[in-house]
Amino acid sequence: MRDENIAFNIVDALSATADYDTVLEIGPGMGVLTDFLLEKDVFETHLIELDKESVVFLHKKYPQLKERIIGGDFLKLDLNTLFEEKIAIIGNFPYNISSQIFFKVLDYKDQVIEVVCMLQKEVAERIASPKGKKSYGILSVLLQAYYDIEYLFTVEPEVFDPPPKVRSAVIRLVRNDVVKIPCNERLFKTLIKEGFQNRRKTLRNALKRINLPEEFRKLEILDKRAEQLSVHDFIGLTNKLESFGTNHTI
Repeated sequence: MRDENIAFNIVDALSATADYDTVLEIGPGMGVLTDFLLEKDVFETHLIELDKESVVFLHKKYPQLKERIIGGDFLKLDLNTLFEEKIAIIGNFPYNISSQIFFKVLDYKDQVIEVVCMLQKEVAERIASPKGKKSYGILSVLLQAYYDIEYLFTVEPEVFDPPPKVRSAVIRLVRNDVVKIPCNERLFKTLIKEGFQNRRKTLRNALKRINLPEEFRKLEILDKRAEQLSVHDFIGLTNKLESFGTNHTI
């Protein structure tokens, strides 16, 4: 990334709340974001980088970070082992694994209380999308159940060298007050995944693989498609299905 103003704006988007002071940067590369992170005394900055040559470079550039530079794969990290405290995550996420990073964040949703990142524009729009839009999907519902999400700004290809073929965007996720969604979380996820995997169908048809009671199949809400349901709607649907007390398996 050649535009330092954008790097500054990404770092500046961290809200620096009293709930955390530890920030983990994913994929720092040559340290474009890291330079600005280290200017903020309120943060204790940690880096994780998969590329071995970049890790060597980062140790030379930031000798003061020492053991806070982690050589490894974020997707394989146990965040609970590395950090006892709550953390924020920041980074220019690799486009090919950005969705996997967010599913990992969901696994540690009680520890990761903020995420600020740049990623492919289409993925950013999907995560921040409200119900009713074509971009609204599985990741939208799951993340919006636990995070308040804001699309911050678009980043054009020209600020990169070489320029990618796609546009990028920066989003911010801030942990909401939901400690546990008021329903069976496993069943909640099953309904979402099945519904969106057959998103052109009504839920009545999209959920055919699930053992649905006949009375449940008569519900009016099943005339809708998955993209028409909010997080609250999916929670209500989950509770309604569970109230029948049968085994809802695929």
